[in-house]
Amino acid sequence: MAEPEVLVVTRLMDSVMQALEKSYTLHHLYKADDKEALLRETASGIRGIATDGHAGASAALMDALPNLEIVACYGVGVDSIDLHHAAAHDILVTNTPDVLNDEVANLAIGLLLAISRGIVAGDRYVREGRWLDGNMALTHGIRGKTVGILGLGRIGKEITRKLSVFGCEIVYHGRREQSAQPYRYYPDLRTMAGDCDHLIAICPATDETRNIVNREVLDALGPAGTLVNVARGSVVDEPALIAALSEGRLGAAALDVFANEPHVPAALLDMHNVILQPHVASATTETRQAMGDLVVENLALHFAGEPVATPVTP
Repeated sequence: MAEPEVLVVTRLMDSVMQALEKSYTLHHLYKADDKEALLRETASGIRGIATDGHAGASAALMDALPNLEIVACYGVGVDSIDLHHAAAHDILVTNTPDVLNDEVANLAIGLLLAISRGIVAGDRYVREGRWLDGNMALTHGIRGKTVGILGLGRIGKEITRKLSVFGCEIVYHGRREQSAQPYRYYPDLRTMAGDCDHLIAICPATDETRNIVNREVLDALGPAGTLVNVARGSVVDEPALIAALSEGRLGAAALDVFANEPHVPAALLDMHNVILQPHVASATTETRQAMGDLVVENLALHFAGEPVATPVTP
């Protein structure tokens, strides 16, 4: 029997590419100078797509592949995949949840500590020789502070578990209250922000969460408040965030994600009350390998006629 044909939309890590090459006939869309020509030539044979959370898979791409059966996403975020279109055409979608929970949570807390304790500012203070002129200004601890979690899903729960050892008061907002959770639930995000010292965004990127952290939420968080975003850039109204920071209506921000990655607004680059990261929350060798293994596993299970490990539904 011929090897299944898989369209690789974007280059994945080397070990994943090597594993896929052993089992499938691959067509590399990201390498093609004429992508439409590649699709025309290979469309009828392609049964699977391997992609990531940035490149995704549009409805148009799926429609171009009449025998497509599965879209395997390297990443937990699937906002760039048209899930409703896939479901309507009986196309399976998988992602790579859980294996990245630990490291994303670690970075979220690392960013919170870094912005609260001035770790990046302290590094600059030493490098620029200012310590020779006197001690750096005092920073703030997080014990006893209220931390609001926007999105108490798998990663949100891991953040709360890790935060508990720091003596924080934890509250959360999401689509609905989770009765099994011991934390206070706020049905209104703005109200929660008003009661928080810090807000950590870790909700999915959907139409409902687009710009959910808006001016009203930022103003409620206030001039002593901090926003940490390890979700997606789309969940924060970026111009409103820049204005709040520059006008002193928000105290600080630590951001791993942006609205138009990898382009970061110049205004943020010049702010010393902001920590910036290049979307690296899950970017450890161990986590990325586990994500890749799950992509390979999901494709193998599907083509073997078995249920996939991590299906995604709209």
